[in-house]
Amino acid sequence: MSANAANFSFVGGTHPHDKKELARSQPIEDYRPTAGECVFPMSQHIGAPCSPIVKKGDRVLVGTKIGDSDAFVSAPIFSSVSGTVKDVGPRLTISGDNILSVVVENDGQYEMSGDIRPRDNYLDLSPDEYRKIIRGSGIVGLGGAAFPTAIKLSPPPDKPIDTVIVNAAECEPYLTCDDRLMREDPEKIVEGLRIVLRILPGAAGIIAIEKNKPEAIAAMQKAAEPFANEKISVVPVKTKYPQGAEKMLIYALTKRQTPFNGALPADVGCVIQNTRTVWQIWKSVAEGVPLIERVVTVTGEAIATPKNIRTPLGVSVRELIDLCGGFREAPGKIIGGGPFMGMTMASIDVPIVKGTSGILALPESSLKDVPESNCLRCGRCVTACPMFLLPSTLNQLVLARSYEEFEQLGGFNCIECGSCTYVCPSHRLLTQACRDGKRSVTALRRERAIAAQRAKEKSEKKENETAVKA
Repeated sequence: MSANAANFSFVGGTHPHDKKELARSQPIEDYRPTAGECVFPMSQHIGAPCSPIVKKGDRVLVGTKIGDSDAFVSAPIFSSVSGTVKDVGPRLTISGDNILSVVVENDGQYEMSGDIRPRDNYLDLSPDEYRKIIRGSGIVGLGGAAFPTAIKLSPPPDKPIDTVIVNAAECEPYLTCDDRLMREDPEKIVEGLRIVLRILPGAAGIIAIEKNKPEAIAAMQKAAEPFANEKISVVPVKTKYPQGAEKMLIYALTKRQTPFNGALPADVGCVIQNTRTVWQIWKSVAEGVPLIERVVTVTGEAIATPKNIRTPLGVSVRELIDLCGGFREAPGKIIGGGPFMGMTMASIDVPIVKGTSGILALPESSLKDVPESNCLRCGRCVTACPMFLLPSTLNQLVLARSYEEFEQLGGFNCIECGSCTYVCPSHRLLTQACRDGKRSVTALRRERAIAAQRAKEKSEKKENETAVKA
């Protein structure tokens, strides 16, 4: 493959100021609180939530499993500290939902579970053994989606995988946690990719990095060089949002068009893993450590000293902000994640979870409360949409509650990247409209399914009554 990043791009998208200068020069700082409580929500992944397997008063260690589920699409949860279970009950999370959580009072000792043991032969295991370890370690996609990794690495037999992509694009503005991880620990990322390639033999590994991270590109190229014979390469890609979206990245690297309407990367022979996810695969397989920590970028113009922090899961957002010197000025908005696809937070007294890549604090002065105006029919949203949709038309259909036509025009293919809203000169909330449309259609489908089930039960009851009378 050519190293020219301009060759590796996609149609649509936009070019926001990346704002990465705020934190990109800050090395990863380790944070180990010696007291306080850690909150572990039982739902930190796509799929079935876990059930607590500890109770109030139990002592737990670093790496003690505290939640699990028998469901296929799920991932267990582990304590990141040693201490005593203080409570099991609903707690507020970044999403604004109250979720059943295990609360552990940190004793500051960080006593490790005896289950954590390194494996000297970690490159000699079978694909099924790797999958079992990955599932048992609670690994999920750490780019934000939090889909259980073991399932991603178990494609159907009729979908052969020839390309494994490490998504190191980190295209969201402000976020730099993956950039710093690549610059500081590139060898472990490559080792994690080598494990993935043993799970999916015959596939080539591509580490895709946006060209605005030259230090990371150089570090990863040096780390990957000894394994060129294992079909591992580093490919700089064009800096453009949302380059890191799965369908966009697949097209940029392979020119394969992933079908719409629910198609997955495996349908075009690809598997995609986030940078930190691949690093964690190495950590769990080689050292036996489950997913108990992650790197979080705490940044934004309202933060006194933006940082990249390696933190135990379960600590509060407030703690990390305090570690950064607090607020430089009163924030007008605090976001969990990046500015395009992150969630606006109602409170900072919520825990860091597996999918928390960043905490972004924006000052009031940077927020423009501009009211929506009429659509100018300029077409900018259409040009920017990487999914080839008509955002302005979909917006009108949602406002008119024409949900059937919304579906017919591909509303469910919206990836909610925010590009259309960003470029709209009329400040129309196009992404929000698509999000609302999808939720409304889903709710209507559920109501119809319930109504159909009730009608079926009523009909069967009537038939049984008629049969009895006969």
